[in-house]
Order: sequence, then structure tokens, then C-alpha cells
Amino acid sequence: MGNFEDCFLSALTFMGMPLIDVTGLLEMLIRFVVNLLMVGIIVRCFYYPKSRRRDYLFTFMLMSVSIFMLIYLMEGAKLKIGAALGLFAIFGILRYRTEAVPIREMTYLFYLVALSVINGMATKLSLVELLVANLVFIGMAWLFESNKLVQHVCSKYIRYDNVNLISPDKREELKADLEKRTGLKIIRLEVGSIDFLKDSALIRIYYEEPGDIGNTVGETVKLPKNYE
Repeated sequence: MGNFEDCFLSALTFMGMPLIDVTGLLEMLIRFVVNLLMVGIIVRCFYYPKSRRRDYLFTFMLMSVSIFMLIYLMEGAKLKIGAALGLFAIFGILRYRTEAVPIREMTYLFYLVALSVINGMATKLSLVELLVANLVFIGMAWLFESNKLVQHVCSKYIRYDNVNLISPDKREELKADLEKRTGLKIIRLEVGSIDFLKDSALIRIYYEEPGDIGNTVGETVKLPKNYE
């Protein structure tokens, strides 16, 4: 009987590695599904409806999966906190150098990386505790994407061609002219650099985005290099 058990156990190993660990496999799958579901809710329900950027949706989901698997398979809780936080430093340095990533997208990137790191490292938490932690992330994303705390205000830079209206005493006329040209309800505006030779001025307007739809190029002042 002892020889049979030894043969059976040896058959369940391959090159010194267990062929299968049912408990570990189930734990990994449950945590992976929880992480994928929570990240999917944040990206699909809060980020995507405003930005409509499928490229970043793709990036966020695959980044989350890769970070979770990396952290979890490197023995999660045994991984030093410094190594996990080093991931943030790497992303901060890289900054996706091929393109200037908008601040909203960078915020979501770090937010989802943090969520994936927690789901991968918190192996000592119960399933309920893990779900509560994930719900906190979802709740914060919902709260700050909604208008519950503050009113969402967008901004845009405009090269204005009528310097006769940029003086402070004609601010209402300037505002009315910009609203007529842009079709936006302007809340306030700022006058920047003025070029009298070209009869132009750089103006930044603040306005409510119609339908609360995000604008990823609202503050772009020139065409990205990839499109020039």
C-alpha cells in the first residue's frame, strides 16, 4: 500500500513541481475572477462612457491582468512591498513615451494597478474582506466620476483672433463672442499670451461638457507627433 501511494504521489510531480494543487488553483481563479470583474466594472462603467477610448480600455484590462498574475505568481504576500511599489515607479518613468498620456488616463492606470496589486498580494484576507476592499475602489470611482461632490468642468485652449475684446472691461463681450463661436456655455475664461503682430491671443475657457462626455483632447494645443 505504501509503494502504491509513493508511486501515485510521484506521478503527480513533474521535475520536482506538483502537477496540480487544487486548493491553490481555486484560490488563484477566484481572486483572478474577482480582480477581472472589479477592474471591468471600473473601466467599462466609469471610464469608457466618457472617454470612448477603446485603446485605453484594452490597455487597462491587459495591464490589470498582467500585474495581477505577476504579483500573485511571485508568491503575493511574500513579495516585498518595495518591489510592488517599484511597479509604480517604472510606469511613472516610462509614461508610455510614444504618446503623451492624459492625466485622467494616467490616474486610472495607477488606480487599476493599485487594485490589481492588492488583489494579488492580499492572500491573507478573507473573500469577504477582499470584496469589501474592491467595492471601496468601485465606490470611489463612482463618487468622483459623478456630480455628487463637485461639478465637472472642462477646459479648452483657443487661439483668439480679436484682441480688441481681451481688455478686462470687455470681458462680457469676449465671453459672448466665444460662446457664439463655440456653442459652449462658458463658466469663466482666462486670457494668456497676446501677440499684437498677429492680432491673436491664447485664451483658456472653462465650460460644462454637454452630456458630461469626457474630452481627451480638450487641452491639446498642437497635433501629436504621430499625426503630424
